[in-house]
Amino acid sequence: MSEIDLDLISSVAVTAGSVIMDIYGRDFEVDFKSDKSPLTEADSQANAVIMDALSTHYPQIPIISEENKEVAYAERSEWEQFWLVDPLDGTKEFIKKNGEFTVNIALIKKGFPVAGIVYRPVERISYSAELGSGAFKTLIGGETKRIRNDRHYLDEEKVSVVASRSHLTPEVADFVEGLKESGKKVDLISVGSSLKLCLVAEGSANVYPRFGPTMEWDTGAAHAVVLESGRNVINHETGESLIYNKPSLLNPWFIVE
Repeated sequence: MSEIDLDLISSVAVTAGSVIMDIYGRDFEVDFKSDKSPLTEADSQANAVIMDALSTHYPQIPIISEENKEVAYAERSEWEQFWLVDPLDGTKEFIKKNGEFTVNIALIKKGFPVAGIVYRPVERISYSAELGSGAFKTLIGGETKRIRNDRHYLDEEKVSVVASRSHLTPEVADFVEGLKESGKKVDLISVGSSLKLCLVAEGSANVYPRFGPTMEWDTGAAHAVVLESGRNVINHETGESLIYNKPSLLNPWFIVE
């Protein structure tokens, strides 16, 4: 996909991550949005960095970001492609200072994630993918390696289930219990933000059931990484891949498998 420069997008995510880390290292105030979700100056400042860069380098591609005013479906339904951004995914983890937060930048084309960057500022690790080019894990300033996960969780005797640190639901507990009843040994891994999807992509976990609310910007970038790793993000109801730019930006329940 010659129309975008993935290295450029990676550098934008790293720059946003630097802004986030400057705030992470000091005291900061926490506000709350109308839906009671937390908001910090790190969310806002990282968003400004990303918006400025994408608008400058790709003025023809519109942007949906968690921290921007929502665009009406009547307008965005006409878009063939757009950037999907979560400038600070895992704000609760940021506030707790446990390091499990990311910068997410995805390119969505006709409802499908065709490129994605997931950057973890604390570890300076980036997950990246572009349609047809593979998925990669990079230590910024260091090694880049291709990641792939060729094994489905149902083929494993021992299953590592990754779950949300902040949103473990009874339905996920039931999913885990079902695996145990089928004779599988289960390890439960708890982690925040879109890192959960990336753990499946790199093979550190076998499956991620998300039976609770998420938004499209929570999954778009990591979904691109998962796809290029050989796995997928499956709508729990339909059994098909998650789609993007729906009338509602709320995701259905899904399984990364």
